[in-house]
Amino acid sequence: MVVNWVALMVMVAILITGGGGGVASAGNISYDGRSLIIDSQRKILFSGSIHYPRSTPQMWKDLIGKAKEGGVDVIQSYVFWNLHEPKPGEYDFSGRYDIVKFIKEIEAQGLYVCLRIGPFIESEWSYGGLPFWLHDVPGIVYRSDNEPFKFYMQNFTSKIVDLMKSQSLYASQGGPIILTQIENEYGNVEAAFGEKGKSYVKWAAKMGLDLQTGVPWIMCKQPDAPDPLINTCNGMRCGETFGGPNSPTKPSMWTENWTSFYQVYGAETYIRSAEDIAYHVALFIAKNGSYINYYMYHGGTNLGRTAAAYVMTSYYDQAPIDEYGLVREPKWGHLKELHGVIKSCSSTILEGMQSNISLGTNQVAYVFESGEECAAFLVNTDNSNVDVVFKNKTFELVPHSISILPDCRNVVFNTAQLTGKPNKRITTSIQKLVIWEKYIDVIPNYADTTLIKSEYLLEHMSTTKDISDYLWYTFSFQPNSSCTQPILHVESLGHVLNAFVNNNFSGSAHGSKNVKGPFIMEVPLQLVINDINNISLLSVMVGLPDSGAFLEKRYAGLTRVEIQCTKEKQIHNFTKWGYQVGLLGESLQIYTPSFMDNVNWTKSDISLPQPLTWYKIKFETPKGNDPVVLNLASMGKGEAWVNGQSIGRFWISFLTSKLHPSQTLYHIPREFLNSSTNILVIMEELGGNPVLITLNTLSTINSPASTTSTL
Repeated sequence: MVVNWVALMVMVAILITGGGGGVASAGNISYDGRSLIIDSQRKILFSGSIHYPRSTPQMWKDLIGKAKEGGVDVIQSYVFWNLHEPKPGEYDFSGRYDIVKFIKEIEAQGLYVCLRIGPFIESEWSYGGLPFWLHDVPGIVYRSDNEPFKFYMQNFTSKIVDLMKSQSLYASQGGPIILTQIENEYGNVEAAFGEKGKSYVKWAAKMGLDLQTGVPWIMCKQPDAPDPLINTCNGMRCGETFGGPNSPTKPSMWTENWTSFYQVYGAETYIRSAEDIAYHVALFIAKNGSYINYYMYHGGTNLGRTAAAYVMTSYYDQAPIDEYGLVREPKWGHLKELHGVIKSCSSTILEGMQSNISLGTNQVAYVFESGEECAAFLVNTDNSNVDVVFKNKTFELVPHSISILPDCRNVVFNTAQLTGKPNKRITTSIQKLVIWEKYIDVIPNYADTTLIKSEYLLEHMSTTKDISDYLWYTFSFQPNSSCTQPILHVESLGHVLNAFVNNNFSGSAHGSKNVKGPFIMEVPLQLVINDINNISLLSVMVGLPDSGAFLEKRYAGLTRVEIQCTKEKQIHNFTKWGYQVGLLGESLQIYTPSFMDNVNWTKSDISLPQPLTWYKIKFETPKGNDPVVLNLASMGKGEAWVNGQSIGRFWISFLTSKLHPSQTLYHIPREFLNSSTNILVIMEELGGNPVLITLNTLSTINSPASTTSTL
């Protein structure tokens, strides 16, 4: 009889770990050098990152359910400070920000929670999750032994801990939260702060402990995490790169196993195979790892203006559950099988004596033995098949793989061998959106910008306070007849720059994520000689920076503006500047149904590309439950709103090295849709054509298994 060992082991693991419904509850959480200990039981835990604001409350139950079905024990999420405290002392925990509702859904489905409070989180999230109002606190230095920062950080951390306690959500209260994190990857920047970095780490650790959550605290990528905090690993290959916990009394934990990689505009999609993920998970377990979190298990959508600098609206779409909540095969299924096999022999792994046995030049066996119980991981790092002898039995090890033997006799799972078929995502066109109305935004001149004047170039972020991506820099001047072949030369530390001369669009330029320093725009000018000319420069940020030391000192926006006259080699510099924060349509909120009538919309020349144009249209809600997307391939750059809710920035015109857009499909969560008629508003910066936009739904079908994969 042929036994399907994978299916059998998965079934056994489900029975052992209680795979049914029910509420997760835990009391005493402790740890030793081997693992976390929950109610006196050692645990190998598989965790998955799902971020509540990158989806909607309507999606949470399904996302968590799919994670549980995939063998995940823990849901891990950051806490997003800038969402919850948009103004000092004013808090928002409603809608997508309802973290309590999110955690209670996790609890209801019988899973645990790892809460990464931070409250600096990075996460490719604008300003690393810090609220921008911190920037204007006198004397503040972020993430340092600095009294103003520590005051606000402690205040918010205490707010979150007290909120969790008030709902009895910590394991010490019988709730699902078994771990909490303070700070985030501080080891990357600690040296920049010198002694104030070292003292800050100690302060942050003590501050967290003093809040008495009753569960362990962790610090990721923090080799000097003070006792009793656990230092953890982030990366793709922690089984190879992690130096281990900084004390023999702490377990080996992996808080971010990157299932893909975040994507920025202008970059190609990074593909990490299911086989490669499984290999490194198995290796980490074989080397005494006992907690592994997939970052991300579901990536989701950077709705609104939440994405960090240059980061796309789509986030970790290549995760086991894609951006839209659809299972991605073979990644999801392969990892599910891996989880089941490891859980079937977890007691042997956790309680057994470990030994390492060389099986060849690049082959090794990690063996765990407890009484008559035995489990083994046979590792082959060669790029070719190798036969090895283990326990008097010959095994063929395929290239770059780990074979798992829960009984030290039978190979039940191999990381490089897929048993499930890949699936394919299908886009179904539902409706072409052709009956548009438009409104052209107003280009301000120097005389119009009366609120903010300066004799020098202002820094972009300090001026806008992050209420808008946009800042107008305006000036006017009168050239003389000797200025021939004039060229506008601008240097910017922003992300995008659009130039208008006498209200006419003259050119555009942009930077990129990987190029440091300013980008340069040079455009020829058509000036009116011996008369006043108005120059309006629109500086654009595509998200705020999210990482690095001294974030509060970052500079963005224009750094140099000249008009160069070729014949006389003259250079005109300017000392009288006027500024306007944001676009007029933004300030009038014409993207919301309540304020759309604040401007006159027209139906003329919709197909004629024009910069800084707002478009609106009505559309019907697609039937069914399939995810809904807009195909914006015909557009340039801007932002889109459905029924007043932003579905994120788009930047179609920023092409990759292979000359295609990084992202063309933009998610409309069904929770944003009305029962029938909806209103879509698009702000187009550069001149895209909305007539070619289509409304689509997504689904998946099985596709023939591929014979190759990308590691």
